[in-house]
Amino acid sequence: MSHFSTLRTKISDVEILKASLRDLGITTKTEADVRGYNGQRVRADLVAVLDGEYDLGWSCNSDGTYDLIADLWGVAKKHNQTELINAINQKYAVNKTLTEVKQRGLQGANVKLVLQK
Repeated sequence: MSHFSTLRTKISDVEILKASLRDLGITTKTEADVRGYNGQRVRADLVAVLDGEYDLGWSCNSDGTYDLIADLWGVAKKHNQTELINAINQKYAVNKTLTEVKQRGLQGANVKLVLQK
């Protein structure tokens, strides 16, 4: 029986996701296995290698969005999974917004993002 859960996300840019994970100090691998309970593994397009025996992974859907794949019970043994996933999503949203602003030629604009906790 698999312990992996698959969650839909709005993430659609894997390069921004990689940069966001790097910003958070998380090592990534591409086309790698997500580690789960009792040595179980599942393949993902991008893997966030976490401390301990469990990882987070993202796999691309046909519509270009990414699903989060993880053994959430295992991740929760060493990490506050809600805080971790929220931090990743928040960093991704900030980086995606900044990238879009730059692409639209607004580099000179004074952009200030206010993050709420």
